Amino acid sequence: MPQFAANLTMMFNEVAFLERFAAAAMVGFSAVEFLFPYDHPPEVIGERLRENGLTVALFNLPPGNWQAGERGLAALDGRQSEFRTSVDTALRYARSAGARTLHVMSGLASRRDPAAIAVYRDSLAFACDRAGECGIDIVIEPINPRDMPGYFLNNFDFAADIISALKRPNLKLQFDIYHRQIIHGDVLTGLRRLMPLIGHVQIASVPLRNEPATGELDDFRLLTELDVLGYKGFVGCEYRPAGKTVAGLSWLDAFASR
Repeated sequence: MPQFAANLTMMFNEVAFLERFAAAAMVGFSAVEFLFPYDHPPEVIGERLRENGLTVALFNLPPGNWQAGERGLAALDGRQSEFRTSVDTALRYARSAGARTLHVMSGLASRRDPAAIAVYRDSLAFACDRAGECGIDIVIEPINPRDMPGYFLNNFDFAADIISALKRPNLKLQFDIYHRQIIHGDVLTGLRRLMPLIGHVQIASVPLRNEPATGELDDFRLLTELDVLGYKGFVGCEYRPAGKTVAGLSWLDAFASR
């Protein structure tokens, strides 16, 4: 049975962010993830996790100016200094939260630009080396161009090539089933082929990004395959509830009863 982590950015939006930790624990989650914790002091995030008995599975490095449309810094030429500062910021939060995995967003850039590729590789090497000193993994996630047009890392094979080329033991793939289906399809084969590189998995239904088992894929079949493949990490529930969050959690009982 996979270890599910509630995504507190997308789920439990009925309450304020800091109240979502208790809401997730109350319905049985033992782990959570979220996009960005940076609106709150690291000590507060750590306290909310501890008082609710929660493990944090994952969060992202600071993405730049999110409100202005920025979606990460790692591939942006001229922003290297800001990226390195963002690594140290994320590590400060990771230490307070007890996080063992951080996601580096590439940003909006062209994969046809040699400078962007070079900056991205250097950024990932720096992040891995700095995080490795703390025993923390770095993951990279291909994101589909429909949801995030212009995102630099929008191909799973390219992500695998980068991981293999950099040869950092703490650099891994974040395999989002929703993004994989939209970018490439062939999700089951992708999971099987890329499993040696995978450090984190996320799930949502396709195409509406709602609860698993409400879209075009057999999500329960895919989740069962994770056990077959020996995946021991977390599965982040990075979906938008179609209605109230708790009402939509019946899919977890349905999966457990299979």
